[in-house]
Amino acid sequence: MIAEQEKILQTYFGYESFRPGQKEVINHILHMNNTLAVMPTGGGKSLCYQIPGLSLEGTAIIISPLISLMKDQVDALHALGIPATYINSSLSPGEQQSRLQDIAARRYKFVYVAPERFDSTMFMNVIRRIPIALVAFDEAHCISQWGHDFRPSYRSIVPQLRQLSNIPVYMALTATATEEVISDIQSLLQISSDYVVNTGFARENLAFHLVKGRDRTSYIRSFLQEHPDESGIIYTATRKQADSLFDQLTKRGIQVAKYHAGMSENERKLSQAAFIRDEKNIMIATNAFGMGIDKSNVRYVIHYAMPMNIESYYQEAGRAGRDGEASDCILLFSSQDVRLQKFLIEQSLMDESAKQNEYRKLQAMVNYCHTQGCLSSYILDYFKDPIAGKNCGRCGNCVERLEKTDITEEAQMILSCVKRMGERYGVSMTAKVLKGSKDKKIKEFKLDRITTYGIMSAYTEKELTERIHFLVAEQLLATEEGQFPTLKLNHHSVDVLKGKRSVTMYTAPIPTSEEADYHEDLFAILRTLRKTKADEQNVPPYVLFSDVTLKELSRYFPETKEDMLQIKGIGEKKYEQYGEIFLDAIRKWRADNPDIKEKIRISGSSNAAPAPKRKKQVDDTPSHITSYNMFQSGKSIKDIAVIREMTDMTIEGHLFKAYKQGYPLAWNIFFNEEQEKMVLEAYNTVEEQKLKPLKEALPEEYSYTMIKAVLVKNEMM
Repeated sequence: MIAEQEKILQTYFGYESFRPGQKEVINHILHMNNTLAVMPTGGGKSLCYQIPGLSLEGTAIIISPLISLMKDQVDALHALGIPATYINSSLSPGEQQSRLQDIAARRYKFVYVAPERFDSTMFMNVIRRIPIALVAFDEAHCISQWGHDFRPSYRSIVPQLRQLSNIPVYMALTATATEEVISDIQSLLQISSDYVVNTGFARENLAFHLVKGRDRTSYIRSFLQEHPDESGIIYTATRKQADSLFDQLTKRGIQVAKYHAGMSENERKLSQAAFIRDEKNIMIATNAFGMGIDKSNVRYVIHYAMPMNIESYYQEAGRAGRDGEASDCILLFSSQDVRLQKFLIEQSLMDESAKQNEYRKLQAMVNYCHTQGCLSSYILDYFKDPIAGKNCGRCGNCVERLEKTDITEEAQMILSCVKRMGERYGVSMTAKVLKGSKDKKIKEFKLDRITTYGIMSAYTEKELTERIHFLVAEQLLATEEGQFPTLKLNHHSVDVLKGKRSVTMYTAPIPTSEEADYHEDLFAILRTLRKTKADEQNVPPYVLFSDVTLKELSRYFPETKEDMLQIKGIGEKKYEQYGEIFLDAIRKWRADNPDIKEKIRISGSSNAAPAPKRKKQVDDTPSHITSYNMFQSGKSIKDIAVIREMTDMTIEGHLFKAYKQGYPLAWNIFFNEEQEKMVLEAYNTVEEQKLKPLKEALPEEYSYTMIKAVLVKNEMM
């Protein structure tokens, strides 16, 4: 049976094979087994209900707490020629009534609805009388009382669904679920453990980074200069932070949007549309934004402050790189963040038991901010993922360590102080005692009389606090849970105190941008074309093609329909609508750049992990200078291109850039005096002083490289 679903996958969605877990989930649904799919963001959860929905008789009902997601999903299905609709509070009563009539007439394969729709007798009467293919709970962690985003209204619809006799199968899908959340969803929807498909939480294209001790605003400005054309989200902890950062960046001429609950519904709608449609690359938002936003080309997510728990952080950070391309997730940490999150927990309406649970989760988040182990592994371990414990090789802690420092002696002093303080105080008080602070509480509790008072007076309280948190994060020191966690020794502490275990720390720099392995000028042309066509159809650009697809087109330059159908993300349906338009643009670019050779496409699984970003050299030598140095050592442009896995054109650009910065070049390698003279004469005679007409005006043996070299030398390019 699955062969039919593989054909649907290729024809409608343009993929040659399923991602991990998708085939298993689809197979369970086709055999009418209630199923739970736990897959990472970008893991292809929507296909798990869309393909069965297309295969089975009847209408698929998709329940989602996210109004924005509904419209995006419906737009994407419409672009594939699939009949779909949504019903939620954004529609007028007349629009809702019209769509209900169409549902009753069985005109849709997919209907997306908000949970409150099941309180409507009219809606319930309509779906009771139509054949239903399946019912899917998207963002299913929202129905669990243990979930970080629990919504009672979402959970309460389950008894109402039980009243319907025409629902053949249920499925639940989520990207973030702890063991207790998974168990709760299973119980609620009667899902056997045999039909829980958990592909793990690992996102192999994401690189996590922690930044501490930096001015946040200046860091963000520097980062945006490094990534000028990339799309990203900056999350703040409060509306005030969002407004302040938005104002500062706007004053500097940076095009940003903002989104938080203090804005009007129309303002939020316009802001979200500008971001989704690539009119503004950067969104500054509180956690009110993003859940279910299906924008695939977000290249980075920056957290301006620490979130309350790992679940929230991983879900928000996971909005980067949904297309599978390498992306950065950066957390800017300050100790003030901990105080803010504690205040928010204490001011909440949760009962005391729930608050204690939140304090436990907050401590895990704090530990993440101080661990020196692999950041990805820490997160996977939190979710008890089976591959936890393996270093990712991508995060700041794995690949960007600059200096290893032995702090065993300092650790012994800290642990000894905790012991002498009776294991009854927290991080702040312990740091004050070690520093030798004159704080009145120190004298009040007679802590200035213990032998470890002032034993680390050469350090600042901030440095001492950082080291204590590090010991907690590395489980060399324990904490007692609660709003004001006290420090406790554990068996690892004893090993350090006895000298049986050493303690080391690392330092790390800022992530940098990658060097493109595709032609960026063609990519820019295709992005502009995509935006134009998307605006004409009033849909987000990624509904046409993802950035991954545009980059593939910019690598391999397909010339025919058959070539284009080999590109990831392009199936028959997409080709029928947009194929020829994009082929024309590629052909025109090829005509303007005839010397560029196409890459040889190596066919195989489209599910391979993305290539890691090629980072700038550890010694900070700019990429173009690295190419220049290799050229000066006697290597040819072709040799350098092969060694550095770049195109000849990129290497030429590096050499000419170096020359413009004052580095000498032996021009006789590129041209002789007569050739230079002919190029300059032609340049002064052609009507349009561009490369193509100049090339046509010169003898055939005059290459584009030669012409560009002459123009660069004479400051005409």
